[in-house]
Amino acid sequence: MTRETRAVSVCAPAKINLFLHVGDKRNDGYHALESLVVFTEAGDRIETAPADTLSLEIAGTYAGAVPAGGDNLVLKAARALDANRGARIRLEKNLPVAAGIGGGSADAAATLRALNLLWQLNRSESDLLAIAAMLGSVPASFAAGNIILGGAGSDLIEGRG
Repeated sequence: MTRETRAVSVCAPAKINLFLHVGDKRNDGYHALESLVVFTEAGDRIETAPADTLSLEIAGTYAGAVPAGGDNLVLKAARALDANRGARIRLEKNLPVAAGIGGGSADAAATLRALNLLWQLNRSESDLLAIAAMLGSVPASFAAGNIILGGAGSDLIEGRG
């Protein structure tokens, strides 16, 4: 891809827990979890386009509830993938914030996918999953299939998209 490359758009689907077992608190402060999750067709959308610097525009129904600064998972994902590259990122926030449906995690996963394509990094799925794990419970949203989760919600135990 060159600077003239078109934008890349990726869906960030909502997550539904079909069951959730919360266990004892772990040494890292998180509770041990086991959950069966599925993903919906409804979700947010990440659009990326070439740019010299990294920027984020937030639009959509729930845009006002999303932090735009350094705590934003979309920006954290972009910087974790490659802190030296630029891109114009647009988040269309259709999912409610802090609703337990994995919206922020889905946005981060979609950002990793979109920028991997836009920047032609050709990072493997395992590389992207490792980056996603550094961001929190993002690997589940990266897999975006019917899966069983463990650990603190970031360990993919079984199943895939």
